[in-house]
Amino acid sequence: MEPIAVIGIGCRFPGAHDPQSFWQLLCQGGDAITEVPPDRWDIDQFYDPTPGRPGKMNTRWGGFLDQVDQFDRQFFGISPREAVSMDPQQRLLLEVAWEALERAGQVVEQLAGSNTGVFVGISSSDYRQIFQGEYDCLDPYMSTGNAFSIAANRLSYLLNLQGPSLAVDTACSSSLVAVHLACQSLRSGESNLALAGGVNLILAPEVTIVLSQAQMMASDGRCRTFDAAANGYVRGEGCGVIVLKRLTDAQRDGDRILALIRGSAINQDGRSNGLTAPNGLSQQSLLRQALANAAVSPDQISYVELHGTGTTLGDPIEAEALGAVLGQGRTTAQRCAVGSVKTNIGHLEAAAGIAGLIKVVLALQYRQLPPSLHFQSANPYIPLDRLPLKVQQTLEEWTSNPCLAGVSSFGFGGTNAHVILQAAPADANLRPTDTTAINPATNPATELAYVLPFSARSPEALRSLAQSYQTFLTTHTEVNFEQICFTASTKRSHHDYRLALVCRDRNQACVQLQTFLAAESSSGLATGQRQRNYRPRLVFVCSGQGSQWLGMGRQLWQWPICRDVLQQCDQLLLALANQSLLALLQREDPDWLHDTAQVQPALFALQVALAALWRSWGIQPDAVVGHSLGEVTAACVAGALSLEDGMQVVIHRSRLMQQASGRGKMAAVELSVAEAESLIAPYPHRLEIAAINSPTSLVMSGDREPLATVLRQLDDRQIFHRILPVDCAFHSFQMQPFQEQLIQALQGICPQKSTIPMISTLTGKPIASEALTPEYWAKNMREPVDFAAAMSTLSKSKYNTFIEINTHSILTTNIHQCLQHLNHQVTIISSLQKQKKRMF
Repeated sequence: MEPIAVIGIGCRFPGAHDPQSFWQLLCQGGDAITEVPPDRWDIDQFYDPTPGRPGKMNTRWGGFLDQVDQFDRQFFGISPREAVSMDPQQRLLLEVAWEALERAGQVVEQLAGSNTGVFVGISSSDYRQIFQGEYDCLDPYMSTGNAFSIAANRLSYLLNLQGPSLAVDTACSSSLVAVHLACQSLRSGESNLALAGGVNLILAPEVTIVLSQAQMMASDGRCRTFDAAANGYVRGEGCGVIVLKRLTDAQRDGDRILALIRGSAINQDGRSNGLTAPNGLSQQSLLRQALANAAVSPDQISYVELHGTGTTLGDPIEAEALGAVLGQGRTTAQRCAVGSVKTNIGHLEAAAGIAGLIKVVLALQYRQLPPSLHFQSANPYIPLDRLPLKVQQTLEEWTSNPCLAGVSSFGFGGTNAHVILQAAPADANLRPTDTTAINPATNPATELAYVLPFSARSPEALRSLAQSYQTFLTTHTEVNFEQICFTASTKRSHHDYRLALVCRDRNQACVQLQTFLAAESSSGLATGQRQRNYRPRLVFVCSGQGSQWLGMGRQLWQWPICRDVLQQCDQLLLALANQSLLALLQREDPDWLHDTAQVQPALFALQVALAALWRSWGIQPDAVVGHSLGEVTAACVAGALSLEDGMQVVIHRSRLMQQASGRGKMAAVELSVAEAESLIAPYPHRLEIAAINSPTSLVMSGDREPLATVLRQLDDRQIFHRILPVDCAFHSFQMQPFQEQLIQALQGICPQKSTIPMISTLTGKPIASEALTPEYWAKNMREPVDFAAAMSTLSKSKYNTFIEINTHSILTTNIHQCLQHLNHQVTIISSLQKQKKRMF
C-alpha cells in the first residue's frame, strides 16, 4: 500500500493560531483551558457544581478560540448577508483550509478544475441552535450556511475543486475517519490531492448541559488521561486541516513532506454494553487492521496518540486493547509511549482526531515527544506495570528508528478510527541538485539578488502580511532565505495588492519591509495593484548585435537550464565552425568582441539560454519579435527553427557579414525616416537606413566618409547620434554580394510549425514558419530592420508586456518610444545589464 504524504497543515486550536504556536504549546506543556468566555454564554447562569442538576452544567471550563465571530468574507467573495447566516464553523474551515494549502505550497488557482478531494469531520450545530425560534432571522442562506454537507461543498465550490467532497459525522472520530477516507480516495486514484480535517466550535450551552447530565464532564475542566483522578473530559474547539498526496506524486512535484501515513482503518463497536460504551475487542481488531494495512509490526510502534478522554470507563478499555495488540514481540524495556492532546486543549469532538494527528506529525518533524499533562498516578483499572505502555510525561527526543506512531479516535456511537504515521524519509525534502537557484559556492564573485514577493486582497492585509514576514524573518533565522523567496514566488497565490523586494539577504529584506511599513520608498522596493481587467500579453524581444561586453553571460552558468543550453550551443559551434563558445565567454581580452563571426554566435547562444531561463520560471511569451540577429533567436523560441538550424543560420550569416569588415560603419540617430532620407539623399548606394527602431530613432549604415559627413551635420544641429561598435555596414548594399552565398549555405535548414506567434521585422507583420526560408534569412541580412512597424503591429494586438532577451538592454528606449502613444499600461523589462553581476 503506497504511503500518503502529509504536505501541509493548517490549524487553529486553543492557545495556538498556527502549527508553530501549537508545537510550542505542546513542548512547553501548555494548558490552554480557560473559563467559558462571556461572549459564549453567562457561565454563572448555567453553572452548578452539583452533577445532574436540571438545566445546569457542572463545569465552568473549556478550550476556546479567540474571535470566532471574525471572518474575512471579502477574501472569499462572500456577501455580508450570506456571511451572517454561515455557521462560524464553515467560516473557520475556509480560512484554515486556505492556510493549509498555502503551507503545502499549492497555488490555489492551479487547483481549479482538478480532482482534489475535500473530507471534513463536523458534528455540532450550535449556530443553528442560537437561531432556534427566531423565525424573523431565517433567510435563504440559513440552509446552506448550516448544513454539514456544505462545510465541505462550499470549499470545493469556492476553489473549484472537482474531486469527492463530503462531510463526515461519526461524532468524536469524524475528522480521523475523514483522513482515512481521503487516503482511500488518493490510493484509488479518485483524487490526486486531498484536504482532510475537522472543525468544532462551542457557541451555545445546550450540548454542555446534556453532557453534564450524562456525567461525562470533568468538574475541574481537565482531561486527566489514564490518571487515577480522571473524572471526565473538558470540551474544546478548533479546526485542523491537512493536505495529502500520494508519496510518489509529492516527490515528483518537489513538495515538502512533513510525515507519511502508512495505513489506517475504521470499524464499529457493534452491540457493546451500551450505545455509547466502547468495545475493547473492536478496538483490538481496529489496531490490527491498521497495522496490517500499513505493513508495520506492533513492536515498531513507539508512540500512540490516545483517544484518551479521561473517562473512568473509556480509558481502561483503550489501555487494555493497546496492550493486547502492541505487546506482541515487545520486551518490557520497549514500552510504547502514550499521550493525549486533550490534556492540553480539551476534547475537540469532531476535530479531536485531526488535532491528535497534527500533534504527531509535528512530533515526527521535530523528532521529539511532548508531554501529556495531568498524569500523577495511574488509574487503578489501568495496570501500567504489566502493560507495555508508559505515559509520556516530559519532552524527550524521539530516537526510534524508524519513527512510527499510531493515532486513535473513537466516536461515542461506536465508529472507531486508527491511523499509522511515519517520519518523512531523511532525503524527502532535499532540493534536487538541478535546482534553478544560484549556488554561490560555485562563483563567490557573483552577487546574488532575490525577489521576495508579497500579495494580499486589501492594502491592510498586505501591511499585515509584510509585518508577519518581518517577524518571521527575524525570529526564524534557521529557515533558508532562498527557500523563502522560492516559496513566496512559486508556491503562493498572487492577489491584487502587491509588494516586491529585490534584496541580497534576509537582513536587507527586513530593512526594506520596515521601509514599506513606514510608508517610505527605496530602490529595490515596488508596490502596486493588479488591474482586474488587465491581462499581461507578453512579448520576448530578442535584440541584435551591439550589446556585447566582456564577461557577459557568465552569471548564467549558475542556472542548470542555462548551462544545458550553452553546452548544447558549444557542441554545435564546435561541430559547425570549430569554435568553442565556452572558451569565448571566458576570454579576458576584449578583441573578440569586435569579431562579428564570434560575437553573433555568442549573443545567439546567450539569448536562447535567457529565454529558456525565463520560461523555466513560468514566464511564457505570447509572441516573439527579433531585431536583426535577434530574429534567429525569436524563430528558435517560437519553435520555427531547431537550435541546430538556428546556430547554422547565425554561423553562416556572421561569417559572411564579417567579410565586409572594415568597409563601413553604422550610427544610431534621433531622426524620423523622412528627415533621415533627406540627409542621405546626396549619397545614393553609399548610405542607407539600416533600422527603423521607433518613429524618432533609426540607424544609418554605409560607407565611412559620407556617414561621417552626415554626423557632423547632426552635431551642428545638436541632434543626438551614437556610433555603433561595429566596423561593417549591416543591412545595407554592402551585404548584397553575400545574399546568394547565404542562401546556398542554408539549404539544409528545415523550418517547423511555430508554437508561438512571431512578428517579422522585415515586414512588420506576423510571419508563418514556412516563410523562414534561406531566402528570408538573406533578406534579414540585407534589408532594413523595421522594428517600429513590428511594434505597431504588436500594440494593435494589445500586447502590453515586453521582456528584452539580451545581454544588455539596447531596445528598451525604442520600445517606450514606439508605445508612448498608447493609453494603456505597458511594462518593459530587461534581462541583463552590462557590467552588473546580477540579473535584472
